[in-house]
Amino acid sequence: MERKTRQRREFKKQHTEPMDEKMERLIAKIRTDLSDSIIPISLTRLSPFERKQIHRAFDRDPSVTTKTYRIGEEEYELRLYPVTNLRKYAEKKAEEAIQSGQKVVLPHMSSYERFIVHEALKNNEAIKANSFGEGDDRHIELEPELFGRGLRKIMKKIKLF
Repeated sequence: MERKTRQRREFKKQHTEPMDEKMERLIAKIRTDLSDSIIPISLTRLSPFERKQIHRAFDRDPSVTTKTYRIGEEEYELRLYPVTNLRKYAEKKAEEAIQSGQKVVLPHMSSYERFIVHEALKNNEAIKANSFGEGDDRHIELEPELFGRGLRKIMKKIKLF
């Protein structure tokens, strides 16, 4: 029993130490790179402890989401998504589509990025966002609604058309 307690203390001691300079520089670089980008940052070749440190560094930051993906037997990829920038980008492109009256095609995105865009635009009645394509070429097309979703729901209820 005492041995397990000692092992836990050692584990906690190893995993609660302050970050080294290399990790602090990496986190500062990530923050700088994500500050004005919509492209996620992908990191591989990190130890589990380094991944955990990065997750902890961004846990309380609502503008960035961290996700770890398994890419091999014992290989992992850590992705950092600039959520706030993606939302702003989606809203800007939606406004562009509404103003021009034309369909706007967004660049190809991962499933999580598309999820963020759809969530950002789900309450915008003046725009319709649909995903098209297959695999890595999957993208979102924003199309302005002529009368909005509200009118279409009303028409269905009273069966005008």
